Amino acid sequence: MVMLKNNPQLNRHGELTHLITTEGLPKDIMTHILDTASKFVPLADRDVKKVPLLRGKSVFNLFFENSTRTRTTFEIAANRLSADILNLNINASSTSKGESLLDTIANLSAMQADIFVVRHEASGAPYLIAQHVGPDIHVINAGDGRHAHPTQALLDMYTIRHFKKAFEGLTVAIVGDVMHSRVARSNIHALTTLGVSEVRAIGPLTLLPSGLEQMGVRPFTSMEEGLRDADVIIMLRLQNERMRGALLPSAHEYYKHFGLTEKKLAYAKPDALVMHPGPMNRGVEIASEVADGPHSVILNQVTFGIAVRMAVMSIVAGASE
Repeated sequence: MVMLKNNPQLNRHGELTHLITTEGLPKDIMTHILDTASKFVPLADRDVKKVPLLRGKSVFNLFFENSTRTRTTFEIAANRLSADILNLNINASSTSKGESLLDTIANLSAMQADIFVVRHEASGAPYLIAQHVGPDIHVINAGDGRHAHPTQALLDMYTIRHFKKAFEGLTVAIVGDVMHSRVARSNIHALTTLGVSEVRAIGPLTLLPSGLEQMGVRPFTSMEEGLRDADVIIMLRLQNERMRGALLPSAHEYYKHFGLTEKKLAYAKPDALVMHPGPMNRGVEIASEVADGPHSVILNQVTFGIAVRMAVMSIVAGASE
């Protein structure tokens, strides 16, 4: 595997030991994760859905920020790998009593944790934890602030590859609140690394961050122009909890201009995929007839997400083939 001297996610042999971000993650490691996930997908159709790869290992789900879908899929993934799982109730934990994050991690490490799955409202928290755990403990970022959500990006990449077979030649449009979206950032890094032809960001100017061009992204403020001949459309929800000030006139006005309807979907290619990381706001960023329509692969994303998270955990724990 490719070795990067300054990549904190890789050990000295260039192997993945933590998953913090898709930024700087080598293409061969991303591909290895996707290939490994493809071996786990058929498990969903088996009577016994477990494999013993992480038997005897302990996975601690540390969700300092609310989540249902991500936490549940990590729990299912760990269970299918035969790991022991601890879901920490953060609201009742020592951090709510004034204990520092690193003190909490030190105490949990002493309980023989093998993998920490961390979601935190502060950008950089999983990276900080990864810097302060022992060499036998692995950290997986399940979303940190506005920074990154690497397993969501990787399951999105898996979904695209599953249906489109390859990344080369594809035009991918990311639509909505790009400014506040960690999913958008992680997807942009993954898409450009894996070699798509063009990545576009579509939204009102108030929700498009500066510097997109430097990331290899073409910004658009028109759905008609931005969706024209797109192969894949990734819709984003409005991150109202992270917005400061009035960035939009109203949800109705946003839907009128940037909600994905069947009429706007017609600008894209006839076989375009429609994706959404969830949770969806129907009638705000996407119409129900599109979310439930033939172009939608949103439920496939959820299914593939379990296999991708199994792949990440097994690889960082050194248990993959």
